[in-house]
Amino acid sequence: MPIKTTCLGAFPKPDYVPIKDWFAVDMGEDNYQADVVDQWSDAPEHDAAFRRATETVVADQIACGIDIPTDGEQRRENYVHYQCRQFSGFDFKTLVRREMRGGAYVTDLPAIRGKIRAGAPVLPRDYHEAQAVSDRPIKMTLPGPITIMDTTADAFYNDDKALARDLAEALNAEVLALAAAGCQHIQVDEPVFARKPEAALEYGVEMLERVFHGLPSGVTRVSHMCCGYPDRLDNPDYPKADHHVYYDLVSALDGKIDALSIEDCHCGNALDLFERFEKTQAITGFVDIAVSRLESVDEIVERMRNILKILPPEMLIAAPDCGLGFLGRDLAMQKLTNMCKAARLV
Repeated sequence: MPIKTTCLGAFPKPDYVPIKDWFAVDMGEDNYQADVVDQWSDAPEHDAAFRRATETVVADQIACGIDIPTDGEQRRENYVHYQCRQFSGFDFKTLVRREMRGGAYVTDLPAIRGKIRAGAPVLPRDYHEAQAVSDRPIKMTLPGPITIMDTTADAFYNDDKALARDLAEALNAEVLALAAAGCQHIQVDEPVFARKPEAALEYGVEMLERVFHGLPSGVTRVSHMCCGYPDRLDNPDYPKADHHVYYDLVSALDGKIDALSIEDCHCGNALDLFERFEKTQAITGFVDIAVSRLESVDEIVERMRNILKILPPEMLIAAPDCGLGFLGRDLAMQKLTNMCKAARLV
């Protein structure tokens, strides 16, 4: 039985999509990212383009051999703010300038100016659009509470735990709506866990469980925790989180979710990390999304076989390190194709 394969969310947007991903917006000389929050549209005249793009990227993933594709996040300017727009309490008009990623860049962020409450779920629509053109189960992704807190400006709560709790409750409504729509694979992204492991362990893991609370049996609870998205392709000096925090994070989450996605190709984790996956499947990054070099089938096979010395095949799922937006369509498909070929060989 070959190793299963999946993607982790974003797929390169076709040129005709009326919005850009946040990393494709010109930030200017002073890293001013004011236009990012304007990169969003739910206008009816754009609906056909979004549907066409979703159909295209799902077909691309399937053509590469992916077993569990995503919707490619084609409607999203970024996966965090797209979700926040559906909740009350967020202000997208009067932004707050913040320094991000330890000074890596400065950006203007939506502000939290009232109590967070769930609104009308939006992801079931996106799920139905993607699943309608796929003979394979579509996985849907959304941001976790800690990651939302790191990508917005709190001007109301001044209490991280209370804010995280309300975000978890609002996200839970979205997750339950997805499950009711038929989605069998739901992924909550918490990359900030790797940058803020103290907060993750103190209350983040509990809040992640709250997000998944009440899901029916048969729905796979997934979380993704990379070590940080770069600011551009082929920038080896971009500051990333220390991947050694995975040891504590995997131990804390094992058995509490069904599958945990970690960055591996870029990090080169020690094999003993995989000993900590006792109950939770390891979705492992076998291709790097931050470099243009194409990983060969042989090198991916070698890494898979080394990990399989620790884990049984049913505990390992192959994926990219993170979303594929920086790579462009052709390179993204080449990397996915090699990864899927390797999984079938192993």
